[in-house]
Amino acid sequence: MRARLWCVLLLLGLGLTTRAVAEGFEVSDIRIEGLQRITAGTVFNYLTVKPGDFVDFKHTADIVRELYKTGFFKDVRLEQRGSVLVVVVTERPAISAINFSGNKSIETDKLKEGLKDIGLAEGRTFERSVLDKIEQELERQYFNQGKYAVKLTSTVTPLERNRVSIDIDVIEGKTALIKKINIVGNKTFDEDDLLDEFELSTGNWLSRFTKDNQYSRPKLAGDLETLRSYYLDRGYVNFKIDSTQVTITPDKNDIYVTINIVEGDIYTISDIRLAGEFDGDVAEYFPLIHLRRGQPFARKLIVESSDRVSAKLSDQGFAFANVNSIPEIDEDNKTVALTFFVDPGRRAYVRRINIHGNSRTRDQVARREFRQMESAWFSGEKLKLSRERLQRTGYFDSVNVETPTVPGSGDEVDINVAVTEKPSGNLLAGVGYSQSDGIILNASINQDNFAGTGKKVSLALKTSSANKHYQISYTDPYYTVDGISRGFDLSYRATDFNDLNTADYKTDDAIAGMNFGIPLSEFNRFNFGGAIHHINFESGSAASDEVLDFENTEGNKFLNFELNLNWRHDSRDSAVFPRDGYLQSLYGEASIPGSDLQYYKISYENRGYWPLTSDVILSARAEIAYGDRYGGSTLYPLWEHFYGGGPGSIRGFKARSVGPRDSQGDSLGGNAMYAAGLELLFPPPLRQVSDSVRLALFFDAGAVVDTHQTDLFDGSELRYSTGLGLSWLSPVGALTVSYAIPFQADDQDEKEQFQFSLGTTF
Repeated sequence: MRARLWCVLLLLGLGLTTRAVAEGFEVSDIRIEGLQRITAGTVFNYLTVKPGDFVDFKHTADIVRELYKTGFFKDVRLEQRGSVLVVVVTERPAISAINFSGNKSIETDKLKEGLKDIGLAEGRTFERSVLDKIEQELERQYFNQGKYAVKLTSTVTPLERNRVSIDIDVIEGKTALIKKINIVGNKTFDEDDLLDEFELSTGNWLSRFTKDNQYSRPKLAGDLETLRSYYLDRGYVNFKIDSTQVTITPDKNDIYVTINIVEGDIYTISDIRLAGEFDGDVAEYFPLIHLRRGQPFARKLIVESSDRVSAKLSDQGFAFANVNSIPEIDEDNKTVALTFFVDPGRRAYVRRINIHGNSRTRDQVARREFRQMESAWFSGEKLKLSRERLQRTGYFDSVNVETPTVPGSGDEVDINVAVTEKPSGNLLAGVGYSQSDGIILNASINQDNFAGTGKKVSLALKTSSANKHYQISYTDPYYTVDGISRGFDLSYRATDFNDLNTADYKTDDAIAGMNFGIPLSEFNRFNFGGAIHHINFESGSAASDEVLDFENTEGNKFLNFELNLNWRHDSRDSAVFPRDGYLQSLYGEASIPGSDLQYYKISYENRGYWPLTSDVILSARAEIAYGDRYGGSTLYPLWEHFYGGGPGSIRGFKARSVGPRDSQGDSLGGNAMYAAGLELLFPPPLRQVSDSVRLALFFDAGAVVDTHQTDLFDGSELRYSTGLGLSWLSPVGALTVSYAIPFQADDQDEKEQFQFSLGTTF
């Protein structure tokens, strides 16, 4: 009965003339009628019949069904005119425009992008069911913004040429905020301590920016996983989350979240075993497992231990090693026996290293940074180091590495390196400001990767009220294949020290230099070089006795031949905002006999970084420097003096204001200095800017002395300060800001609690 009724309805829907239908006919031609936007060729592509075919009722049903499936038509009829099959269609209207009004929190382009993701966009075919899809998608977008009271009104307006316009009026309503988060079932840990681990919260004065009090299902899922990890890392093996309820008040303004948990008991580790196959003595792997018997079960430490064992195997060529931790739970004694099962697999060798994307940089320039060699054992550590070295060249925006297996070989891999080059040359002009130097104008032309060879060529100038600096330099970082560098430098520097708030004199220094660098290890480098200085010295109109005494004793024109040595250790994980590692430098400089001025100076600086938590880093620095004259020179050059105070030194004191002063009361500097500092570095409350902003609580201490007048470590010369700092990689340059409270200042010290520098190097 149903089949018969379906056939009757299908005949009515088709509108096919009954003449000769039952018997069928042979189609001599096919004609399409009713098309407006869609081409006849498109329809013919979907037709299941062609001229010469025999058509009966069964075939016509298939024809109509296939045309309806396209979604282009709201009505399809088939007619027979003699031996001609006529397809009469009524097209669905096209969406001419989708217009929004009333939307404030979500931009129109983003709303349209969300609709496009589900196949709804201007130019697409319109169906009535489309409105439901549109409203569902828009509600989803607003729900993600916490606007559960949103109301949408859609209006469809017919237009000429079978088109429609969709107008959507949005009443967003208020954003629903989390009123309370309840954790039920916690007995060991305080609820506030657990909620401190959550990304979601009930809000504070920063929530206006962080949006942490707006409910989000993905954020809640992440917080639940954080809660689970919190317990599993503290021995609660059987911890589970029973249920989670999220309720919203009738006015859709407040949200309540309730999490029901079962803590269970604490389980301790009863035994730690290593099983499987090992390369070498199994005892070498036990130090990599940072667990001990009797301590609470900790999933995080177990995963980290497995990773360390896997990394060691990877460095020995076992690129596909698997290390699985298998717990054996003793419910009676509340203990867990851990077995780390090691399956190293076959040792893998590197067949080829393929580098792609370096259209400008020569292949050898990239390859010379690799520490993983072809035909050698695969090493995860060497591959990681190779990638980091490529990134540190500064030639590439991104470096992506893949290690696919070689088809048909079970012990070979290829290393495919895909690089994205960035412009190696730049023309830079900028304006900066420093409280110590005033307005700073910069201009430079740099080629860090000249003609793709890795050589660096630069032409730069920097001018401020106190300094004028012009420089031409050239450096070949691989003067030899072993990584010995060679560079040349021509520069001119004119400095008015009176404008730097120091003694009243000027110097013009023309320099021609040459330098070499020798890599000692991956993190250590030794540099040495020489330079010729032609210096003109000029005392000011209000020069002090010390300045005049130097000019009268030593003269005012000097030709000096200098040698310099430098050892540098850099194991920081990043040059910008480092989290771990050390930066050390030992520098020595001396003018050789035969120079008009004979002097030397030596300095040492050490700065370390230690991550205390995932966000908080402890940084410590210490530096000491000393200089003096020798041979026939009577006085140490004034322009080689050390100064203290200002950003990068002892904050809270004006730049170059700490240390000895001349007879006029101006800062003169000293031939020795030492300083130290502690910083607690942490991200800002706004996580969105944590990549470009870092805050610091700091303590600075230091002194500048003239050892010919005062003991080097005279406690009365020490200056201290403490305060809060901010570093920001702003679009217009690096900005450093600090507010410091200085201590143990004497009457001559110049305090400057608020200090900043814009457009200078961090």
